[in-house]
Amino acid sequence: MLLNAKGTRAWEEEVFGPVAAVARAKDLDAAIALANDTQFGLGSAAFTQDAKEIDRLVEELEAGQVFINGMVKSDPRLPFGGIKASGYGREISKEGIREFVNVKTVWIG
Repeated sequence: MLLNAKGTRAWEEEVFGPVAAVARAKDLDAAIALANDTQFGLGSAAFTQDAKEIDRLVEELEAGQVFINGMVKSDPRLPFGGIKASGYGREISKEGIREFVNVKTVWIG
């Protein structure tokens, strides 16, 4: 399903499934601002071959995962998780395993 997304439920809620919320942006600055204008931040995907655009997208997109020239997916070798209202911490990979342990500091003087 494709939507002119801004102002729709698909834009305002964290949707999982075969849904693509689509909105137009006049340039990269507007696209980044539009992508970040949400309370969610699980994953993002962008398509470009321009190295400067890739650097900006990686640095500026507010998401737990940034995929360039590919769709968001999980891989057991990579940490998976979001920011903002899309959760806390990570799962999968060595970073994910550490989310399930408690570190205890003991000092005996």
